[in-house]
Amino acid sequence: MKPSIVILDDWEHGLARLVDWSDIQNRSQLAIHHDRLRDEQLLAAVAQAQCIVLMRDRTPFPKSLIAQLPNLKRIIFTGTRNNTLDQQAAEAVGIKVTATEFGPSKASTCELAWSLIMASAKKLPDLLVSPQQPLWRTPAICQHLPEVLEGKRLGLIGLGHIGQRMAAVGRAFGMQVQAWSPHMTPERAREADASSVSLETLLSTSDVVSLHIVVSDATRKLLNSDTLALMQPGSLLVNTSRSSLIDTPALVKALQQGRPGFAALDVFDDEPGINPALLALPNLLLTPHMGFVSEQVYQKFSINVQHQLIQWLDENE
Repeated sequence: MKPSIVILDDWEHGLARLVDWSDIQNRSQLAIHHDRLRDEQLLAAVAQAQCIVLMRDRTPFPKSLIAQLPNLKRIIFTGTRNNTLDQQAAEAVGIKVTATEFGPSKASTCELAWSLIMASAKKLPDLLVSPQQPLWRTPAICQHLPEVLEGKRLGLIGLGHIGQRMAAVGRAFGMQVQAWSPHMTPERAREADASSVSLETLLSTSDVVSLHIVVSDATRKLLNSDTLALMQPGSLLVNTSRSSLIDTPALVKALQQGRPGFAALDVFDDEPGINPALLALPNLLLTPHMGFVSEQVYQKFSINVQHQLIQWLDENE
């Protein structure tokens, strides 16, 4: 009997499109799912699987789910980190877990973060002219004209590979760059031509605050009702990292109160869903978690997954 391979959460049809699956299809029972599956639907889809491919951490794979999959021998996840897979539980029952290479995701995320900053500062959603919005100037633009970033202060929460890219672009726009993280030092900040400040100073003095930090016990819900209240009324908050860095109900209230004045989000608590309270806010720009999503990244994912699956089939024939 042919082995069962299940690929989950290929929402963009990237994995299905970018490589030739014919060899794997001929040698296995291959199922590629393009919609999110949960609970009974998820269990039904993976119950007989011997190999499962996870698209990043879109589907949580806790110990309780792994225990219900006695046939599972291999898990492959795309990217280099999966925060919702209990890898220790999988390996404890003999399941081999491997990752793929990532591709230019850091460049992609930086570019999207700056796209959100520019779209927000320049009021692009209100400026766009189309058959649905044929006005030369909308009332919203007349009430508040686009901003200039030069001379303003960019606050980066996190100064890793993406944060450093963000700092370089900010400086190119003529912005002052300051940064904070739990382990930030003045020396590290200076290497990126930024200044090291406290979180309170960053939030209270930055015109643009952008999140580029890993979720941990120290950073989960880092932005809550207390810290959001420190932000300036005219400031912009951008999150292309992880939604759990922000307390979403607190952000809704903060935006309703105008501190910050505007937010741009690419990540959400229950993807691919979006909290209706966010959708009701006028001072918010939303994109559907596109930070890492690019043709080049998905090419790397697809080729790596194909290679690992063929290798796994070769080893088990």
